[in-house]
Amino acid sequence: MLQFFLGVCVAIAVVLLIGARLGFAAQKVEDYPTGRPIDIRTDLNGKILCSGVIYGPFGRVASRFFGQFSASWDGNSGEMTEEFQYDSGATQLRHWDLKVAEDGTITATAPDVIGTATGRQGGSAIVLKYKIKLTEDAGGHVLSVTDWMYTSPSGELVNRSQFRKFGIKVGELIATMRRV
Repeated sequence: MLQFFLGVCVAIAVVLLIGARLGFAAQKVEDYPTGRPIDIRTDLNGKILCSGVIYGPFGRVASRFFGQFSASWDGNSGEMTEEFQYDSGATQLRHWDLKVAEDGTITATAPDVIGTATGRQGGSAIVLKYKIKLTEDAGGHVLSVTDWMYTSPSGELVNRSQFRKFGIKVGELIATMRRV
């Protein structure tokens, strides 16, 4: 019985290790050298419309949303305001201060982000990682976020984000963003 239990534990560990090495969290911007090149200073500039879905921990739709963004850049420093409307009737406002270094490194701050978000842009993708504190009516939890944006042939950006608590995925977001 002990050997069976140890075998199951090893199998689970192998699956988790493979997922960590090959899955969502293992991506790098260097994995996306083809496609339309991305530049946060132009792709997230001006008026932007966003529409998306948030999935719960078991992959079921938990919420739908629509967003209107306004972004402006002065060289490598930018500001972006996001206004979200959720299908529940709730609204959310977030203001980002963004900076891009010549090597493609991105740093960003927002009032509900703990510390500084860090990431990179390169090829046809952007990644940003940060910790976010949810509002009290959403539980007040602090979640680790990995936020990916990819260019599409039509000019839209496709955003996929995962939210984790203690390393366990508790939600995922898929959205499209298009400049207007």
